[in-house]
Amino acid sequence: PDLLKCQFKMLLSFTEEHKKHLAFFTKIEPDIFDEFVRISIEFIKNGTNPKFYPSAADKLGVDPETVKKSVEAMMYLLLECAKTMISELDFQDSLLTVGFPQKIVKHLLQVYLEERKSIRNVLTELKMDLPHYHNMEWRLDVQVASRAIKQQSEPSIVLKLTTEEDESKSAHLLQTDPVNLVHMTSVLEEALKESRSQHCRRIMRNIK
Repeated sequence: PDLLKCQFKMLLSFTEEHKKHLAFFTKIEPDIFDEFVRISIEFIKNGTNPKFYPSAADKLGVDPETVKKSVEAMMYLLLECAKTMISELDFQDSLLTVGFPQKIVKHLLQVYLEERKSIRNVLTELKMDLPHYHNMEWRLDVQVASRAIKQQSEPSIVLKLTTEEDESKSAHLLQTDPVNLVHMTSVLEEALKESRSQHCRRIMRNIK
């Protein structure tokens, strides 16, 4: 029997806010747009220069925050494309969903193809290699009596946390009581919830 061949597209997903900031580039002259793209690449490689925003905004007659958000949106776009190594076709289709004219799309494609390797090198250098979770064992201990107090109940939890870094494992012994354990669990759940927010995901994408 014939086999069906499917080609999956990997299009970038843009929020309405991101599209709004990118739309700024459709309102400026082509030579100014080229300069903004060059500045975005430079900021990715060498870090941002806050003095640029008010200076550029003054020349264009717009608010500095508008310039800042637009440059950050362009940086995010280029970083995300380089990180995922998106194909030429998917790159163009993704930008067309933003509303960019074909001329801008072609120019950004050329920049992407020329700079994606160097951008990926920047991402590699920024990658943080920190100890991470490997395993956890726990034991519940309850002291039911002592010489001073014949009847008592003092539960404690002993934890053995194993972390891994560079293929090397380390064990950490921890002890806590149920009240503090519940509190720590609550704090960690809040942190996990925050890590799933759009703001946190955007930050993590830029440093991975």
